[in-house]
Formats: sequence, C-alpha cells, structure tokens
Amino acid sequence: MFGGGGMNPRKMQQMMKQMGIDVTDIDAEEVIIRTEDEELVFSDAQVTRMDAQGTQTYQVVGEPETRERGASEESASEDTDADTDTDADANASAGIPDSDVEIVAQRAGVSADEAREALADEDGDLAAAIARFE
Repeated sequence: MFGGGGMNPRKMQQMMKQMGIDVTDIDAEEVIIRTEDEELVFSDAQVTRMDAQGTQTYQVVGEPETRERGASEESASEDTDADTDTDADANASAGIPDSDVEIVAQRAGVSADEAREALADEDGDLAAAIARFE
C-alpha cells in the first residue's frame, strides 16, 4: 500500500502513527463473509484493523473454506420447533453471532438487544442493520 517493501516494520508503524493511522491486530477465531450464494469461512485467519480518518478498514489473511449459504443456519435450527412466529424469531436471532451483534451495537450506538433485532430483521446483513439506525 505504501511501497515500503524493505522498510523496517517499526519505522513503518511510526510513519503511520504520524499520519494518524492506527493499526491493531485482532485475535479472531473465525471470519465469515456471506455473499448471496455462498459463505467464505476463514478459520485461524490473521485479521488487522486500520483506523484512519474515522474509517475502519479490516484486512483478512488466510485460506477460506467455501460452503453453501445457510448451511450453518440450517444445522443450528434443525433441533428446534418453529411452529409459531415467536419460535421462528428466536431461531433467527439464535443464528446471529455475538460478534456481529457487537459490531452493529458499537457502530450504530445502540443496545445489544436492538442490534440483534435489527440483524434478525435484515437476515444477518451487517451493513443493512447498521443503516437502519442512521
């Protein structure tokens, strides 16, 4: 990005700090990217967050496992009975990862319950859930 191929990593961090860029490594257990058709699941991925001028950018490094969209949600709800609307709502929110709830709550400035409800209404779409509060 900055062309610092042979640059000392410590010097690079100093320069980035001077430019107002903060880089943080995140100890992630799993990263899931959901597309319309599939899910890309990164286990043991290296995740880095870069904060620059009020914008957070995430970099994920690793080899993803590809699986059909909804495969994990179906297995989670097979053991439950969804005969009523309240049971269906509970099953939808049970499949939402706590990390997604935390992201929406933090970015939108709302409670975890409100974030979880927005994620459930938006079928787990982080951007759409955050946009509901903006």
